[in-house]
Amino acid sequence: MKIKGTQLFVKALIEEGVDTLFAYPGGMAIDLFDALYGETSFRVVLPRHEQGLVHAADGYARATGKTGVCLVTSGPGATNLVTGIATANYDSVPLVCFTGQVPTHLIGNDAFQEVDIVGICRSICKYAVTVRRREDLGRIIKEAFYIARTGKPGPVLVDFPKDIQQALGSDEYPQEVSIRGYKPSTGVHMGQLKKAVGMLENAKRPLFLLGGGVNIAGANEAMTRLAEQLQVPVVTTIMGKGAIPTDHPLFIGNMGMHGNVASNTAVSECDLLVSIGTRFNDRITGKISEFAKNAKIVHIDIDAASISRNIVVDVPIVADAKEAIEKMAEIAVAPKHMGDWLERLQKCRAEKPVAMDGSGAMSPQDIILAVNECFQEAIVTTDVGQNQMWTAQFLQLKGKSKLITSGGLGTMGYGLPAAIGAKLGRPEMPVVCISGDGGFQMNEQELATAVCEELPVVICILNNSYLGNVRQWQEMFYGGKYSCTCLRKRRSCGAWCSNPNAECPPYLPDFVKLAESYGIEGIRVTAREQIRPALERARQTTDRPTLIEFIIERETNILPMVPGGNALSDMVTEYKKEGK
Repeated sequence: MKIKGTQLFVKALIEEGVDTLFAYPGGMAIDLFDALYGETSFRVVLPRHEQGLVHAADGYARATGKTGVCLVTSGPGATNLVTGIATANYDSVPLVCFTGQVPTHLIGNDAFQEVDIVGICRSICKYAVTVRRREDLGRIIKEAFYIARTGKPGPVLVDFPKDIQQALGSDEYPQEVSIRGYKPSTGVHMGQLKKAVGMLENAKRPLFLLGGGVNIAGANEAMTRLAEQLQVPVVTTIMGKGAIPTDHPLFIGNMGMHGNVASNTAVSECDLLVSIGTRFNDRITGKISEFAKNAKIVHIDIDAASISRNIVVDVPIVADAKEAIEKMAEIAVAPKHMGDWLERLQKCRAEKPVAMDGSGAMSPQDIILAVNECFQEAIVTTDVGQNQMWTAQFLQLKGKSKLITSGGLGTMGYGLPAAIGAKLGRPEMPVVCISGDGGFQMNEQELATAVCEELPVVICILNNSYLGNVRQWQEMFYGGKYSCTCLRKRRSCGAWCSNPNAECPPYLPDFVKLAESYGIEGIRVTAREQIRPALERARQTTDRPTLIEFIIERETNILPMVPGGNALSDMVTEYKKEGK
């Protein structure tokens, strides 16, 4: 039977088990939306901006483990996806992004709303392709879903010209995929794994370093059992947080630029580092020549290209994290000569915890600890900057809890739409978005999406009136010159200012009034005793989001901190601005 390309598109989504499609219409996608009209096999969600749309699909994918799917029109619709595609690519999130395109005979003629979106995205996604023939459509869509979710997951872009959408062709959708040259690695090289196990058995100061790959593989329970079996301490990257429960006695903490003292000390002093699912980026290594310089390094990762790219390792193992962990558990025995290594790290963690000064005004630590208390299990999304780092430091993850954040690209504006996607994918889980006042404004229009979809997301804005992370760097390393980071600054302020005071102009926007304009409750919190009641009130709302604005001290800094290019041992643990 002959059907239109648009009809095969809908059939393909059903065959792939898609239950949620994030979509924004336009001229070169209108035929696709016509085919979607009245379809009840899956939910179609209309965000308010294509960047919000792709971040929502990303949050959905991370929360559910499924492939996020989105559809936009050509030209600006397609280019508005670019940041979200790059975000997903850095963090290995499976997405299939469909973009409308001008008819094939107009491609290359600078037609209205024509861009070479495949060329633009080729370096920031796993695969990008334009459908040139109607007979290839089913195969291409099938391959797109397969490529996105196999091997190292990632985003795939399918550019869909208007004439291919309208053309008649076979109604058959392939059941199998065979792609020449793409054969994701399966299985574990047991010889290499046995070598790693032998090194573990004889190590005196072994350490597991866990990255986002452990969470992506769903290896959390297996990893916890392995750590317990061997009694080897564990540190994580920010993306690896939650790989084992954060209240587990073997968990030492996050490491890296804003890691705790015990975790960075553990990496610096270990004699064997078993890294699973991390690519050793600069935010966790610090000065490369000093990173784990006394250790042999075992690196397990599903992506062969990530191994020995930044840090040269002694035992490379290309494998899925969960499979490697389970195989290791079958043959590994506890280290024979570990002595007091674990106890020493636990003592360091207890004596030098990450903590903020509790003597002054309400702090981010107060807020996030209250989130821990109010939401025993939750999905927490963040924006990027200080709010992200504070969340990584103080958020407790156990049970079904999950942290969703932009790690590799560091994308401002990510938190709110990701929370929307997460709640759509996991409606039974409480979802909390922790954002800064700057990042929130980059996609604040998605409040409308949350309202229209009747999603009870709890939105926490940590408002310090600054682009806080950059302001901190300006304070610590650029002589306190706050260049373009004050969000209260008006033209009438005159000279550049590095001294916030009571005479500063009022903040724009008024977030409480903004919330009310969307028909939701806005709560402003200015003192510690107001935090818990505000969160409890938000938790009781079941059919719409609640926005809570927390007014925090304007020059609050995130510490500890390893300045860029320094060794992990060169941590700044205390800092006070001159004159404070």
